[in-house]
Amino acid sequence: MNTNSNIYTVIYTTVIVTLVAAVLAIVSQSLKSRQEANEKADTISQMMTAAKFATKAELQKMGNTAVLAKYAEEIGQAFIVGPDGKKVSDLALDKVYSPKELKKQNYNIKGAGTAEIPVFIFKNGTTVVPVYGAGLWGPVWGYIAFEPNSNTIKGAYFDHESETAGLGAKIKDDPEFQNEFVGEKADFSNANIFDIVKGGAPKEADGSSVIDNKIDAITGATMTSNGLDAAIDTWLGAYSAYFKGAVTTKTEEE
Repeated sequence: MNTNSNIYTVIYTTVIVTLVAAVLAIVSQSLKSRQEANEKADTISQMMTAAKFATKAELQKMGNTAVLAKYAEEIGQAFIVGPDGKKVSDLALDKVYSPKELKKQNYNIKGAGTAEIPVFIFKNGTTVVPVYGAGLWGPVWGYIAFEPNSNTIKGAYFDHESETAGLGAKIKDDPEFQNEFVGEKADFSNANIFDIVKGGAPKEADGSSVIDNKIDAITGATMTSNGLDAAIDTWLGAYSAYFKGAVTTKTEEE
């Protein structure tokens, strides 16, 4: 065959592209289980960071196997709730929700379908729920932990796909921002369940907030702050019936 002909060039290019595609497919498939394990361990690390079992850095140093073992030791129950706040089904204790799964439920929460969203309760009574929404450049998500049978926030951890380093990325990288949530309350009787606003809430002399469900937005990251604020209101709104029932039941028992 004439190696200078157009036919040879087309055949040669087709063979090379096919071989490269096959190699990439094989590599991708061989790494799939490892990628899924990494994603699962990272999700669990985010949940446990929000629940104050350790910092994200400490959990990363432990390695995937140790993180999964720690989670199995601490998780008490996990289940799905519907819009009415009632349990739909139990979840396997090793089941977590990836950002892709949260994205699907985000559409359902906004009316595209019936939302069935997860609740994770640790043995110490801490309840953790996810949030998901849109930042400036891509999705933002995270986990908010509540004190046992309470609307008081114990901790929070957030992540993002592509927010601006040093600005919007601070929702993940700045512990001080996440620590602002600690001790605040979700107002499940209000349409604005929780607010991230410029200037935050007025402060008392001791530095505590006058208004419990407001914190200060990230300076220079208005769109990311607004996106995270909307994500929190949307998802906690979907959990509103559940939390109202959980807190009311506990109060009545006491």
